[in-house]
Amino acid sequence: MYRDTERHKLFSRRAAMVTGGMAVLLSALVARMYYLQVVEASRYRTLAEENRINLRLLPPPRGRIVDRFGVPMADNQQNYRVLLNAEDARDVEAILDVLGTIIPISAGEKRRILREIRRNRRFVPATVRENLNWREVARIEVNAPDLPGVNIDVGQSRYYPYGADTAHVLGYVAPVSPDEVTGDPLLELPGFRIGKAGIEKIHDLQLRGTGGSLQVEVNAFGHVIRELTRQDGQAGAEVALTIDLELQKFTSRRFKGESGAAVVMDIHNGDVLALTSTPGFDPNDFNKGLSTEQWRALTTNPKAPLTNKAVSGQFSPGSTFKMVVLLAALEKGVITPANRFFCTGEFKLGDATFHCWKKGGHGWMDAFNGLVQSCDVFYYEVSRRTGIERIGAMARRLGFGSTLGLGLPGEQPGLVPSREWKRKTMNAPWHQGETVVTGIGQGYLLATPLQMVVMTARLANGGLKVTPRLTRPHFTAETGETDSGPQFESLNLVPQHLQLVRQAMEGVVNNPRGTAYRARIHKRGMAMGGKTGTVQVRRITKAEREQGVKKNKDLPWKERDHAMFVAFAPIDAPRYAVMVVVEHGGGGSKVAAPIARDILIKAQQRRSARPGILPKAPGGGRQVMRPKGAKPGARSRDEG
Repeated sequence: MYRDTERHKLFSRRAAMVTGGMAVLLSALVARMYYLQVVEASRYRTLAEENRINLRLLPPPRGRIVDRFGVPMADNQQNYRVLLNAEDARDVEAILDVLGTIIPISAGEKRRILREIRRNRRFVPATVRENLNWREVARIEVNAPDLPGVNIDVGQSRYYPYGADTAHVLGYVAPVSPDEVTGDPLLELPGFRIGKAGIEKIHDLQLRGTGGSLQVEVNAFGHVIRELTRQDGQAGAEVALTIDLELQKFTSRRFKGESGAAVVMDIHNGDVLALTSTPGFDPNDFNKGLSTEQWRALTTNPKAPLTNKAVSGQFSPGSTFKMVVLLAALEKGVITPANRFFCTGEFKLGDATFHCWKKGGHGWMDAFNGLVQSCDVFYYEVSRRTGIERIGAMARRLGFGSTLGLGLPGEQPGLVPSREWKRKTMNAPWHQGETVVTGIGQGYLLATPLQMVVMTARLANGGLKVTPRLTRPHFTAETGETDSGPQFESLNLVPQHLQLVRQAMEGVVNNPRGTAYRARIHKRGMAMGGKTGTVQVRRITKAEREQGVKKNKDLPWKERDHAMFVAFAPIDAPRYAVMVVVEHGGGGSKVAAPIARDILIKAQQRRSARPGILPKAPGGGRQVMRPKGAKPGARSRDEG
């Protein structure tokens, strides 16, 4: 009996403990259910919605780039592309293998896709292929059930309708590299492009715009069922350039495959009307993705198609620099316009002999004739008397020796040498012979085509410190409004000296003894003034001179002279300045001057400075000034 009672008590205690434990567990379960279903209801409802609804970022349309008349130079076109979302794909590599049987995917592309997936968050889709055609899109859509995580996306792709003609001005867009990710979610979108060169790079943020958003409902497999809401982003701003597209195309194609550069500029407001570097490249290839063969062809080409020679090419300016030397000498009173020096074809300085381009010499030369006929001996003597510091000071006033603020990537400052520069860089003293060589635009002196056209513009506009610009801040394609441009300070050059230089540049082209007489403009009211330049790229030995210097056409391309020409037009009311350089092209008068002539004719015919700005030229041309003794019909050639 006692044992039965004890056993009953023990059982009751155990039952009570079990019952209590169950009650506690039940209470905890009820509390948890209450917490989840009541307290946390909104949170879990949101999580459920997030599993069902995806929020996606929409890339904005990139802003257009238009020329000075509103003609699109860079635009957007539809782009069908295939994306792979690693989060929805069961086996990424297996999916790529299947996809590779539908559209070609190289081993290199596969490595790039896998690298992109590893680098990004798993829900960020990777771009497999862009610019698909309709046949490829149809094949992928038909096989969609066997391709989880693979989607066709219709976006916009940058398009450059004029290809190589505008490549160095516009630049190009390309995918974002890892070191360019800044935290902006747009940069993580598959296939998003940013500016990598030219105007595309300078104004990238302005052209990029702001992203939009898209809400879509998806099923358990991640496939889109329907679109819920869409909020479009703000398209990038339109950028209006100073470029005249038709003049730009004409300038680029006028080189006919030669390597070189040209810049056309409005001398009054600094508008760059054309800026070309040849040969060029197709910026659309960078947007689509270059193959290894294409990249190798561009980087190994001796004519450097990827380099913008107009702002990055640094050349000895040759005889186009003689106006700078003449102005420095006149301003310091070292010579007067009437001073004459006799040219025998050689100039002696100590034990050294410096040669004129004209074997046998020019005879007596004054300031006017020395520039018209590009007499080297005259400028050897003038530069010796003037000194390198005075020449350098004038060069810097006219735009040499520093960047000009155009803004294009890669713009170079050139080099204006001095005694101090040589002492710092070479730890050596300056020699007078180096001053003499600088006097004809060679030696250490370097300049870009942009600097040379700015020099020409400052000479032609009366000595105002005009600076170049590529965008028009007060211009819109819709209204066609124009601005008069910024006001420029005076360089305080003596008006009589400027007049002499401009008259001499007019004589270079229109005087029968001028070095560019054969390249003159015959159209009434369009006459130009200019200066030729032929720049040696190799040293001519004494033996070669005695045996006879080989003609450029008989030399390897890399050893031929550079051909240069700077000019302004029209003479009676200057508006345009142009600089042309043809790398290893030969004589400036034979090669560069005809190109510049045709460009200036085109600019004046189109009135590229905009209708209403360019003053009408008078019916007749200006009377050509000829030095005493000049005979009509005489011919000259330029080796200066």
